[in-house]
Amino acid sequence: MFAWLARLPLLVTLIGVGGLAMLVPASHAAATGAGKIAEVFFFGSALTLLLALLIGIAMANRLRREHPRRHLAGLLGLFVAMPLLLAVPFHQAVGNTTFFNAYVEMVSSLTTTGATLFEPFDRLAPPLHTWRATVGWLGGLFIWVGAIAVLAPMALGGFEVRQRAPSEAVVAVGFAQINERADLSQRVRVHAAQLIPVYTGLTLLLWAGLIVAGDQPAVALAHAMAVLSTSGISPVGGLAGASSGWVGEAFIAVFLVFAISRLTFAREGQAREFATLRGDAEIRMAFALVTLVPLFLFLRHFLGAYEVEGVAMSLWQGLGTLWGSAFTVLSFLTTTGFESAGWTASQAWSGLGTPGIILLGLAIIGGGVATTAGGAKLLRVYALYKHGRRELERLVHPNSVGGAGGEARHLRRRGAYMAWLFFMLMALSLSLVWAGFALLGQDFEDGLVLAVAAITTTGPLTAFGGSEPISIAALGGPAKALFAGAMILGRLETLAIVALFSPDLWRR
Repeated sequence: MFAWLARLPLLVTLIGVGGLAMLVPASHAAATGAGKIAEVFFFGSALTLLLALLIGIAMANRLRREHPRRHLAGLLGLFVAMPLLLAVPFHQAVGNTTFFNAYVEMVSSLTTTGATLFEPFDRLAPPLHTWRATVGWLGGLFIWVGAIAVLAPMALGGFEVRQRAPSEAVVAVGFAQINERADLSQRVRVHAAQLIPVYTGLTLLLWAGLIVAGDQPAVALAHAMAVLSTSGISPVGGLAGASSGWVGEAFIAVFLVFAISRLTFAREGQAREFATLRGDAEIRMAFALVTLVPLFLFLRHFLGAYEVEGVAMSLWQGLGTLWGSAFTVLSFLTTTGFESAGWTASQAWSGLGTPGIILLGLAIIGGGVATTAGGAKLLRVYALYKHGRRELERLVHPNSVGGAGGEARHLRRRGAYMAWLFFMLMALSLSLVWAGFALLGQDFEDGLVLAVAAITTTGPLTAFGGSEPISIAALGGPAKALFAGAMILGRLETLAIVALFSPDLWRR
């Protein structure tokens, strides 16, 4: 039975997973008395599972050629075609929207972007928010598994920075045989079997913590799934509408660390001591950003409040402002996009508005390689930093020799070259998407925010990145289509898309 399942095409398996996921909002709707929504999702689940079964039977004995481009095409098909299936029950349950809007909403959820067309949030029934969060959670799981099972063997998705030669394995030593000899279905099955329990366990643990902190179970579940998937999807408009307060934010901050580095949840082939985390480049880079940027923001708000006559600052106000800045920086750095209550209070306290350009910059940097976070990835930024630092040293001492071992020398040379190549492709993608929004009638600022939000998969930037919130629903049809395409491009990364059309890859 399991051998037969392993031979099924990847998209058939994903269709079955999507059908099972529909039972989550169906159960929520049944428990809250939303009978119509429960009926839509129950029948949607049954029909989807039947579709997966029929396609599986038809393709069970079909031989498939193992080819690298099939792997990337499978990921691309996942984010393009799967939202069509996931949008069907959502469209039927909402009832007063077009299928195209439902599709864009599902693309936003599955790519873990989290931007929504349905505002205010009470326009959707609670089970529909649960469905958005569930789809986002599945998208994060697909990225976890796909990054190590598909992108790592092909040296994409950030793994190209550390790869020394095309023939060298870029994944753990214990899985080299699987990555080199097994086909796509087997690799996905093996890595999914390892990562799904971790991903699910962390979600359930955060869910329990948020309930203890005071959130309602449905809200806590949506926020837990949004944090682990870095989708930022919330049924109450963010953490400000939740009941968990500072304690809930503290719980969430702990679990946001899993979007900083893959070593926090999987260290195959690495030392098992947690002391190895201190030397991880991505964790060190994130720690520097989460320390320095909040201090800068705190001083900014402090000076702003000091210049306002009659404004007094207590110790708790100061600590709250500092915590709000640190949490918000960590949230946007991991491309989650949750805003701390202390962040809002600090703006009211100092009278200074949101520094949207800082949030845009944090989202562009992004989280860790092979995590659910989007953006350029911390490892690439670290490689460019090390290269720049070495070049400055050579200006002072032209004949000096860089030390720190072969790994560090590789990171400063070929690693920095690959990181710079990706940044150029990302800048080109941002420019083209930005120009596309400008041609479709968006002004300079809104076009920039929309482009960065889509490419970095940080949907909440549309609410906090500009001077005024941007309504996705108010965009025209072509602009929505461009936004959906940019979200898919940002989730897969431009380098992977270019690799998909590489002549060398097609000649293999």
